[in-house]
Amino acid sequence: MFPSFEIFGKQIGMYGVMTVVGFAVCFLVGSRLIKRFDINIYDFALTMVAAGIGLLIFSSLVYGLTQIRLLIAAFSHIDRIGLSGLWEIVKYCFGGIVFYGGFIGGAIGILIYTKFAKDVKDHRDHLLDIYAVLTPLFHAFGRIGCFLGGCCYGVESEFGFTVHNNTINPAINDVNRFPIQLVESACNLLIFLFLLRLFKKSILESRLIYIYMLTYPVVRFITEFFRGDEIRGFFFGLSTSQWISIFLFVFALIMLPVKTKRMKRRSETE
Repeated sequence: MFPSFEIFGKQIGMYGVMTVVGFAVCFLVGSRLIKRFDINIYDFALTMVAAGIGLLIFSSLVYGLTQIRLLIAAFSHIDRIGLSGLWEIVKYCFGGIVFYGGFIGGAIGILIYTKFAKDVKDHRDHLLDIYAVLTPLFHAFGRIGCFLGGCCYGVESEFGFTVHNNTINPAINDVNRFPIQLVESACNLLIFLFLLRLFKKSILESRLIYIYMLTYPVVRFITEFFRGDEIRGFFFGLSTSQWISIFLFVFALIMLPVKTKRMKRRSETE
């Protein structure tokens, strides 16, 4: 693994680098996809900014949810740790990110932006389709960043990689672990290619976000069993992400036929 490198005396984390690369690649791919709907590149850029803001906010909020027990304990003992101690714990609890929170936040950001931006108001469903296509592509780069940085690591396994001297995440040092990050990256790439094909063939147009929510949550529910980090939060034997996977899958299972019925009714009245 290659968690970071130094430039001009400053450490640059590979996770951040892969995130930037993933965002740039998604912007380039998205700039080609929007041509079908004659969406201005400027409007697309602002849509991605709105999605990015939602991603940052909600990914941190959901991360805080995984630390709810620590938060409750901190507020329960505020008399002992004081306000400064409480503030440090709150910063820690909301200092990480959870992908699902980012995905949901990004979708909310697009919904809010398209509600008020007149130029893309009629392209809400199209932009959500593009968002569905680009999300697994972005996620594939992110998981490579996780592997290089040493986070989201897998369970102890005979098959995998042994890391030494990782100062960012010492928990992975000298333990052979299953490369679940790379497995999930490959799965995300396959989902991206699948959704891209549906997009190009105009199959299930305006409903691709539901197709994404019927595919990735299945992958995520399974891969969570191969994760070795315990920081993700567990409720009734399942991780936070597994519960969110179930919720998104059921939500999409309900909304896909509802959306299809609405589109059919709209086309009949036009």
